[in-house]
Amino acid sequence: MGIFDRFRDGLGKTRKFISESITRIAAGMGSFDEEMLDEFEMTLVSADTGSVVAMRIIDKVRAEIKRSGGSGQEFVVSVIKTEMLDILGPARPYSLEDNKLNIIILAGVNGTGKTTTAGKMCLRYMRSGKKVILAAADTFRAAAIEQLKHWGDLNGAQVIAHETGSDPGAVVYDAVHAAINRKADVLIIDTAGRLHNKKNLMEEFAKIERITRREAPDARIGVFLVVDATTGQNAVVQAKIFNEATVLDGVILTKLDSNAKGGIALAVAAETSIPIIMAGLGERAEDLVDFEPEPFVDSLFG
Repeated sequence: MGIFDRFRDGLGKTRKFISESITRIAAGMGSFDEEMLDEFEMTLVSADTGSVVAMRIIDKVRAEIKRSGGSGQEFVVSVIKTEMLDILGPARPYSLEDNKLNIIILAGVNGTGKTTTAGKMCLRYMRSGKKVILAAADTFRAAAIEQLKHWGDLNGAQVIAHETGSDPGAVVYDAVHAAINRKADVLIIDTAGRLHNKKNLMEEFAKIERITRREAPDARIGVFLVVDATTGQNAVVQAKIFNEATVLDGVILTKLDSNAKGGIALAVAAETSIPIIMAGLGERAEDLVDFEPEPFVDSLFG
């Protein structure tokens, strides 16, 4: 299955919502007037683009209608797609560096799919011939440790884990040195997503990152935030909070297939300027794909 087909299938609910709205709004006339544009702006907000992004897109449509005189459905959709691509920017997939330890630190609140994402990434890299080690640094949840061990067993990857409630920093220390000593290509660190409060969470995450950089000064280290697309504008809030605690190298959007709110990708891109590097479009490991703006935008429309 090609990348467009993956996005098309994964974003089916969002596409149905947007396409039906366009058809309904333009029914009869086949073209858009001011009232219709206002209605479609609300459709975009409902798809979780956020009001700022929705307003930007519709303002661009208004400007292009005024400039060219075109107001037909095909013309309006073309302008919308062009503006969405401008908001998302170019594709920025994450690629491993050869002959170097690549360390991936996954951040995010509980329930976003961090541990599942770690397992799916592990399978992706192992299938490309890389030696991968997983680190269970979410020591606050026994379920997270067991889930990561399951992914390790499934993929044939080693998992570095301590007892529930142990120091996450100690897990990371051991994992980094295991990766160096065993000449691993990739170390994926699954971190905790919920402590007593936001301050504790950020301090714990900063500690993990500090230990990683200190113990592996020659490694390539990437910090990626995993956010659940179904949480709507909370995804933007989470991205802003974590980006204050560290420099995020990218966002991984999970569960884009689960509802009609795929517009959150546009909100994250517009309001944080953090690149979206991967998208979760289903339950299978193969459904974690590189985020590509053109297939994504094309898949939003019928």
